[in-house]
Amino acid sequence: MDEAVDEELGEESRLWSWRRRMEVPLFAASVAFLGCYAVRVLAEGLPEGWRDALLAVTYASWALFLVDYLVQWRLSGQGPGYVRRHPLDALVVLLPLLRPLRIMRIYESVRHRHAHARLSLYARVIAYAGMSAVLLGFAGALTVYAEERGAPGATIRTFGDSVWWACSTLTTVGYGDVAPVTPKGRVVATVMMAGGLALLGAVTGSFSSWLIQSFTLEEDRRPPGSSPGAF
Repeated sequence: MDEAVDEELGEESRLWSWRRRMEVPLFAASVAFLGCYAVRVLAEGLPEGWRDALLAVTYASWALFLVDYLVQWRLSGQGPGYVRRHPLDALVVLLPLLRPLRIMRIYESVRHRHAHARLSLYARVIAYAGMSAVLLGFAGALTVYAEERGAPGATIRTFGDSVWWACSTLTTVGYGDVAPVTPKGRVVATVMMAGGLALLGAVTGSFSSWLIQSFTLEEDRRPPGSSPGAF
């Protein structure tokens, strides 16, 4: 039994070690993937050779995501259950533009650390959530613009229209002055609505958790029998 526990702990240690090593390469792959996709969408009249090169970089970036997922699956030792327990990772492999939503996994790990109310830790989560919202909004704007610009009856005809729509969608404002009309555009809109709620929840939840833990630790340090002091 002890050997089984040691083996499980060893697998978990190797898994977290792999995740730490791959964080920077995967971030670079995300930037490359998004950059190549943006150029292909926005640069009209791009020579065919350049378009093929950008497509090759896009596929190479996607392949790195796939390799990372397969290695994590292998190191987890969970077999087919890994897919069920980590659905977001599988979704990111299918749609790498959704990688910013991985902030939720980081937020969950931070939320369960009740011992120390470290502002720097929560600040990093908030900063990462903000950057993730920008990346997700940009990716969504690109995808919707690519689908909507030539569609009959479309209200999103320029990239500026698409960026405005993405901002109002992610912030859950939803003015309704521009909206996707194509099926793929509406699917992207649904994902962005859910993503906006998740990212906003990570920001507000992190800040609230830090405040609550700070006040709790302050109360714990108060001498026994003393009443809360006035401000």
